[in-house]
Amino acid sequence: MYARRRHRYFAMMGVCIGLFVLAWGVVRIWSVPAAVAMCVVAMVIPPCAAIVANRRGPDDPWWDEPDDSWLRDDPPDDTWREREKAARDRLNRDPGDRGPGPGPGPDQR
Repeated sequence: MYARRRHRYFAMMGVCIGLFVLAWGVVRIWSVPAAVAMCVVAMVIPPCAAIVANRRGPDDPWWDEPDDSWLRDDPPDDTWREREKAARDRLNRDPGDRGPGPGPGPDQR
């Protein structure tokens, strides 16, 4: 699927460059408005080519599909949860005793 999108992208960009070259190399000799119109069409092609190149194919994985690979990364034990809970309990125990800090605030001096 990726190769097909890449080929479409390069074909669209080739048409874009071809329009620019033909517009200012050949067509402008006979008709400047036609050359400008060709350049306007060529200006619209790159964003469309980017959309085509980044479109999801029917078999492509996508960022919003659930991926359970993170479940295999869990640590073998839950001691980190106990340490995290203990640290949270220490912080919530006494709001005035949080250890060294920046010092008294402007209204506490």
